[in-house]
Amino acid sequence: MGSAGVQIVCVALGILGLIGGIVCCAIPRWKVSSFTGQNIVTAQETEEGLWMTCVVQSTGQQQCKSYESLLVLPSNLQAARAMTIISCMVTSLAILILFAGADFTTCVENEDIKPKISLVAGIALLVSGLLLIIPVSWSAHNVISNFYNPLVAQKMELGTCIFIGWAAGVLLILAGGLLMCFSRAKSGSSGGTAKYYGNSASAPAANKNYV
Repeated sequence: MGSAGVQIVCVALGILGLIGGIVCCAIPRWKVSSFTGQNIVTAQETEEGLWMTCVVQSTGQQQCKSYESLLVLPSNLQAARAMTIISCMVTSLAILILFAGADFTTCVENEDIKPKISLVAGIALLVSGLLLIIPVSWSAHNVISNFYNPLVAQKMELGTCIFIGWAAGVLLILAGGLLMCFSRAKSGSSGGTAKYYGNSASAPAANKNYV
Protein backbone atom coordinates (compact mmCIF):
# COMPACT_ATOMS: atom_id res chain seq x y z
CA MET A 1 0.00 0.00 0.00
CA GLY A 2 1.35 3.41 -0.95
CA SER A 3 1.67 6.42 1.29
CA ALA A 4 -1.57 7.89 -0.06
CA GLY A 5 -3.46 4.71 0.84
CA VAL A 6 -1.97 4.70 4.33
CA GLN A 7 -2.97 8.34 4.80
CA ILE A 8 -6.54 7.56 3.76
CA VAL A 9 -6.64 4.73 6.31
CA CYS A 10 -5.24 7.06 8.97
CA VAL A 11 -7.89 9.67 8.17
CA ALA A 12 -10.59 7.03 8.62
CA LEU A 13 -9.05 5.86 11.90
CA GLY A 14 -8.78 9.45 13.10
CA ILE A 15 -12.42 10.18 12.31
CA LEU A 16 -13.52 7.01 14.13
CA GLY A 17 -11.37 7.97 17.10
CA LEU A 18 -12.83 11.48 17.11
CA ILE A 19 -16.37 10.08 17.08
CA GLY A 20 -15.46 7.80 19.98
CA GLY A 21 -14.01 10.72 21.94
CA ILE A 22 -17.12 12.83 21.39
CA VAL A 23 -19.32 9.93 22.52
CA CYS A 24 -17.24 9.52 25.67
CA CYS A 25 -17.45 13.23 26.37
CA ALA A 26 -21.19 13.60 25.81
CA ILE A 27 -22.87 10.39 26.97
CA PRO A 28 -23.17 9.78 30.75
CA ARG A 29 -22.18 6.12 30.70
CA TRP A 30 -18.81 6.12 32.44
CA LYS A 31 -20.19 4.40 35.54
CA VAL A 32 -23.39 2.41 35.92
CA SER A 33 -25.05 0.78 38.89
CA SER A 34 -24.05 -2.74 39.82
CA PHE A 35 -26.72 -5.25 40.81
CA THR A 36 -24.49 -7.72 42.60
CA GLY A 37 -24.35 -8.68 46.25
CA GLN A 38 -26.62 -6.48 48.35
CA ASN A 39 -27.51 -4.21 45.43
CA ILE A 40 -30.49 -6.24 44.27
CA VAL A 41 -32.84 -3.32 43.67
CA THR A 42 -33.33 -3.21 39.91
CA ALA A 43 -36.17 -0.66 39.84
CA GLN A 44 -33.74 2.08 38.86
CA GLU A 45 -30.27 2.35 37.46
CA THR A 46 -27.79 5.15 38.10
CA GLU A 47 -25.53 6.33 35.30
CA GLU A 48 -22.70 8.82 35.74
CA GLY A 49 -20.72 10.71 33.13
CA LEU A 50 -18.45 13.72 32.81
CA TRP A 51 -21.19 16.31 32.90
CA MET A 52 -24.25 14.79 34.54
CA THR A 53 -25.69 11.87 36.43
CA CYS A 54 -28.85 10.11 35.30
CA VAL A 55 -31.38 7.81 36.93
CA VAL A 56 -33.17 5.38 34.62
CA GLN A 57 -36.38 3.86 35.91
CA SER A 58 -37.52 0.35 35.06
CA THR A 59 -40.37 1.90 33.09
CA GLY A 60 -37.90 3.56 30.73
CA GLN A 61 -38.13 7.09 32.14
CA GLN A 62 -34.83 8.88 32.54
CA GLN A 63 -34.02 11.87 34.72
CA CYS A 64 -30.66 13.60 34.41
CA LYS A 65 -29.08 16.25 36.58
CA SER A 66 -25.97 18.23 35.77
CA TYR A 67 -23.24 18.61 38.34
CA GLU A 68 -23.91 21.77 40.30
CA SER A 69 -20.42 23.19 40.69
CA LEU A 70 -17.05 22.50 39.16
CA LEU A 71 -15.25 23.12 42.44
CA VAL A 72 -17.00 20.30 44.29
CA LEU A 73 -16.13 17.67 41.67
CA PRO A 74 -13.35 15.18 42.44
CA SER A 75 -9.97 15.78 40.86
CA ASN A 76 -10.17 12.73 38.60
CA LEU A 77 -13.43 13.94 37.07
CA GLN A 78 -12.05 17.42 36.45
CA ALA A 79 -8.94 15.97 34.83
CA ALA A 80 -11.06 13.59 32.73
CA ARG A 81 -13.12 16.50 31.45
CA ALA A 82 -10.08 18.53 30.50
CA MET A 83 -8.15 15.70 28.84
CA THR A 84 -11.16 14.39 26.91
CA ILE A 85 -11.97 17.83 25.51
CA ILE A 86 -8.33 18.49 24.64
CA SER A 87 -8.13 15.08 22.96
CA CYS A 88 -11.11 15.87 20.73
CA MET A 89 -9.67 19.27 19.82
CA VAL A 90 -6.21 17.87 19.04
CA THR A 91 -7.75 15.07 16.96
CA SER A 92 -9.78 17.53 14.89
CA LEU A 93 -6.69 19.69 14.32
CA ALA A 94 -4.61 16.64 13.39
CA ILE A 95 -7.15 15.49 10.80
CA LEU A 96 -7.17 18.95 9.21
CA ILE A 97 -3.35 19.02 9.16
CA LEU A 98 -3.31 15.56 7.61
CA PHE A 99 -5.72 16.65 4.89
CA ALA A 100 -3.47 19.62 4.13
CA GLY A 101 -0.30 17.54 3.83
CA ALA A 102 -1.69 14.33 2.37
CA ASP A 103 -0.58 13.00 -0.99
CA PHE A 104 -4.17 12.72 -2.23
CA THR A 105 -4.83 16.47 -1.80
CA THR A 106 -3.35 19.54 -3.46
CA CYS A 107 -3.60 21.94 -0.53
CA VAL A 108 0.20 22.02 -0.30
CA GLU A 109 2.04 22.00 -3.61
CA ASN A 110 5.52 21.60 -2.14
CA GLU A 111 6.17 17.85 -2.18
CA ASP A 112 9.21 18.14 0.10
CA ILE A 113 7.22 19.56 3.02
CA LYS A 114 4.30 17.11 2.82
CA PRO A 115 6.09 14.33 4.77
CA LYS A 116 6.83 16.81 7.55
CA ILE A 117 3.18 17.87 7.72
CA SER A 118 2.10 14.22 7.86
CA LEU A 119 4.63 13.62 10.64
CA VAL A 120 3.19 16.51 12.67
CA ALA A 121 -0.32 15.09 12.16
CA GLY A 122 0.87 11.66 13.29
CA ILE A 123 2.39 13.06 16.47
CA ALA A 124 -0.82 14.97 17.19
CA LEU A 125 -2.95 11.84 16.72
CA LEU A 126 -0.64 9.88 19.00
CA VAL A 127 -0.87 12.53 21.72
CA SER A 128 -4.66 12.75 21.40
CA GLY A 129 -4.94 8.97 21.78
CA LEU A 130 -2.91 9.08 24.98
CA LEU A 131 -5.00 11.99 26.27
CA LEU A 132 -8.11 9.87 25.78
CA ILE A 133 -6.78 6.61 27.21
CA ILE A 134 -5.39 8.20 30.39
CA PRO A 135 -8.69 9.54 31.84
CA VAL A 136 -10.61 6.44 30.77
CA SER A 137 -8.10 4.13 32.44
CA TRP A 138 -8.00 6.36 35.52
CA SER A 139 -11.78 6.23 35.87
CA ALA A 140 -11.80 2.47 35.30
CA HIS A 141 -9.22 2.04 38.07
CA ASN A 142 -11.33 4.07 40.50
CA VAL A 143 -14.48 2.12 39.64
CA ILE A 144 -12.76 -1.24 40.13
CA SER A 145 -11.15 -0.11 43.38
CA ASN A 146 -14.48 1.07 44.80
CA PHE A 147 -16.20 -2.10 43.62
CA TYR A 148 -13.93 -4.29 45.75
CA ASN A 149 -13.90 -1.85 48.67
CA PRO A 150 -16.21 -3.21 51.40
CA LEU A 151 -16.69 0.29 52.84
CA VAL A 152 -18.41 1.53 49.67
CA ALA A 153 -22.15 0.86 49.85
CA GLN A 154 -23.22 1.73 46.30
CA LYS A 155 -21.29 -0.43 43.87
CA MET A 156 -20.67 0.82 40.35
CA GLU A 157 -19.46 -0.98 37.25
CA LEU A 158 -17.67 0.08 34.11
CA GLY A 159 -19.94 1.86 31.67
CA THR A 160 -20.02 1.72 27.91
CA CYS A 161 -18.01 4.92 27.50
CA ILE A 162 -15.00 3.32 29.18
CA PHE A 163 -14.75 0.65 26.49
CA ILE A 164 -15.50 3.15 23.72
CA GLY A 165 -12.74 5.39 25.05
CA TRP A 166 -10.24 2.54 25.07
CA ALA A 167 -11.13 1.58 21.50
CA ALA A 168 -10.99 5.19 20.28
CA GLY A 169 -7.64 5.78 21.96
CA VAL A 170 -6.15 2.67 20.38
CA LEU A 171 -7.40 3.76 16.94
CA LEU A 172 -5.84 7.21 17.37
CA ILE A 173 -2.52 5.77 18.52
CA LEU A 174 -2.54 3.32 15.61
CA ALA A 175 -3.22 6.13 13.13
CA GLY A 176 -0.48 8.27 14.62
CA GLY A 177 2.03 5.44 14.58
CA LEU A 178 1.32 4.60 10.94
CA LEU A 179 1.69 8.23 9.92
CA MET A 180 4.95 8.63 11.78
CA CYS A 181 6.45 5.47 10.30
CA PHE A 182 5.48 6.18 6.69
CA SER A 183 6.33 9.87 6.90
CA ARG A 184 9.81 9.10 8.15
CA ALA A 185 10.35 6.45 5.49
CA LYS A 186 9.34 8.84 2.75
CA SER A 187 11.35 11.74 4.04
CA GLY A 188 14.40 9.54 4.49
CA SER A 189 14.25 8.23 0.95
CA SER A 190 14.10 11.72 -0.56
CA GLY A 191 17.43 12.92 0.69
CA GLY A 192 19.79 15.36 -0.92
CA THR A 193 20.61 14.88 -4.58
CA ALA A 194 24.21 14.67 -5.65
CA LYS A 195 25.37 16.94 -8.47
CA TYR A 196 27.99 15.81 -10.96
CA TYR A 197 29.96 18.21 -13.10
CA GLY A 198 31.73 17.29 -16.30
CA ASN A 199 35.32 18.14 -17.13
CA SER A 200 34.39 19.87 -20.37
CA ALA A 201 34.45 23.27 -18.73
CA SER A 202 37.90 22.74 -17.27
CA ALA A 203 39.38 21.18 -20.40
CA PRO A 204 39.96 24.45 -22.32
CA ALA A 205 41.55 26.02 -19.31
CA ALA A 206 43.90 23.06 -18.98
CA ASN A 207 44.85 23.20 -22.69
CA LYS A 208 45.79 26.85 -22.40
CA ASN A 209 48.64 25.97 -20.09
CA TYR A 210 50.33 24.00 -22.84
CA VAL A 211 50.07 26.69 -25.51
